Amino acid sequence: MRTLQWCLLALAILTAGCEKQAEDARSEFPTPFESGDGNTTATYAETIDFYLQLAREYPEVNVQTLGATDSGKPLHLVTYSPEGDFNFERLRREHAILLILNGIHPGESDGIDASMLLLRDLAAGKLQVPEKLVVAVIPVYNVGGALNRNSGSRANQNGPASYGFRGNARNYDLNRDFVKMDTRNARTFAQIFHLVEPDFFLDNHVSNGADYQYTLTHLFTQHNKLGGPLGGYLEDSLRTALETSLARNDWEITPYVNVFNRPPESGFSQFMDSPRYSTGYAALWNTPGMMLETHMLKPYDQRVAGTYALMESLMALVAERREALREHRGQTKASWVPGSGYPLGWKADSTQFRMLDFKGYQADTIPSAVSGQPRLQYDRNRPVETRVRYYNQFRPTDSVRIPEAYIIPRQWTRVVERLEWNNIRYRALERDTTLGVTSYRIADYSTYQQAYEGHYPHYATSVTADTVRRDFHAGDLVVPTDQPGVRYLLETLEPMAPDSFFNWNFFDTILQQKEGFSPYVFEETAAELLAGDSLLRKKFQRMRDSVPGFADSGYRQLNWIYMQSPHYEAAHLQYPVYRLE
Repeated sequence: MRTLQWCLLALAILTAGCEKQAEDARSEFPTPFESGDGNTTATYAETIDFYLQLAREYPEVNVQTLGATDSGKPLHLVTYSPEGDFNFERLRREHAILLILNGIHPGESDGIDASMLLLRDLAAGKLQVPEKLVVAVIPVYNVGGALNRNSGSRANQNGPASYGFRGNARNYDLNRDFVKMDTRNARTFAQIFHLVEPDFFLDNHVSNGADYQYTLTHLFTQHNKLGGPLGGYLEDSLRTALETSLARNDWEITPYVNVFNRPPESGFSQFMDSPRYSTGYAALWNTPGMMLETHMLKPYDQRVAGTYALMESLMALVAERREALREHRGQTKASWVPGSGYPLGWKADSTQFRMLDFKGYQADTIPSAVSGQPRLQYDRNRPVETRVRYYNQFRPTDSVRIPEAYIIPRQWTRVVERLEWNNIRYRALERDTTLGVTSYRIADYSTYQQAYEGHYPHYATSVTADTVRRDFHAGDLVVPTDQPGVRYLLETLEPMAPDSFFNWNFFDTILQQKEGFSPYVFEETAAELLAGDSLLRKKFQRMRDSVPGFADSGYRQLNWIYMQSPHYEAAHLQYPVYRLE
């Protein structure tokens, strides 16, 4: 009996000591958010200084300074590891790893402040640490935007009082740059991502768009696109488990409301996160992810609290389901093998939907006091709950067979750089050689007429494919698809893919002819070509007979003959990446 009493006393002393330690941590390591009025977010300098102080006090916290950003300042990775081990190669053998990204849009600062609270509370023992879990945090990703602090650029957002700017130091939106990698930030993120190899990825944001009752909305990786057993597990198990966990703690969450200038009650579709976005990029490595979108019009302290609650629930879920996550990730990765089909394009399936019990506000159309024209208004004094169609099933619109390898002539250095930044394995040809390959020619494409993130991207790209024998040179690259980055290769090197390097203008020089003809000079040459080739004459006559306007244009006829002739340059519209089947 006396032994039991001593044990209970010791436990009480230990518990009291832990509670005091947590209280001390809050007093010794207050965040600017806590020190303010609930409407204050930490500056970049305050954020990094906070984590450095935390790491000096607690051996479970480590701050790494990694690669550069466009601002000239480095990117940091802060890791909480209960055992104080920060070797990710060792950690991933037994631990689940959650990677959290904050401040990609620094005006959306909720995650910056919530993560400071989270890691401090983990280290101080205020928050129970899930077993076998490591939490890695990029505290501020868009450093240049965070340094460009203001109080006006988030015109539709309720706090904080001042914050960073959406564009980075070179005015890029970093959540459009994960594939094209125009910025140093994106290159360093790839370094971090491949160092950590997370089991789950969270990117903290604040929404724009409709008004509704929820503080929290989720934008999960689109599960059909994620594919395989992993996609089904994300949609049928992880998503529902997270929603249930948050509801138990009085936090309701709904899918990201993907509408802007109309009420959501008429239905909306899931956001398609192509590889330019953070979660779309993570999916290329079979890592499920989620963007948290807190609601822009809710008070800042409420949004930070909701972000904290979601991260707490997500930590427990990732730790608890570590083995299942690993199994499904491995199975899905193993399904992308040479010869199998891979979907490139996606479209929402309008025949499939699930019903949401959506909590919104009454929406009315009233005359604008500014323009006099009809405008949308939400009445927060009139909450409504309606059944809403949510279209979250997507179907592929285009697909390819996975080749054994791609062959990239060595001169396309911008492409090769991006493969290297993503740990893509390749070998260089040791000598000149001739190989049988699939060759693409660009058949059609459209181009956006307004600048978009430093580019005029292409879309609706189509190709023709031929099997040819082609000469390659020593130093040209053979890139096998039998490697972890197979999905990255398919999404960037297949020109039809929405975020392919072709569509991001990496190969635009092939779209312009470098040589041509003068009609008055080419007339004699064209006549000789027709006279010497009966098959060409028959094709030419069919064009004259069947194509409207062709016979009425001398230049069109000469140009058609020129393009069938040996004088037409082979490089025009010839896609310079080849498939080894």
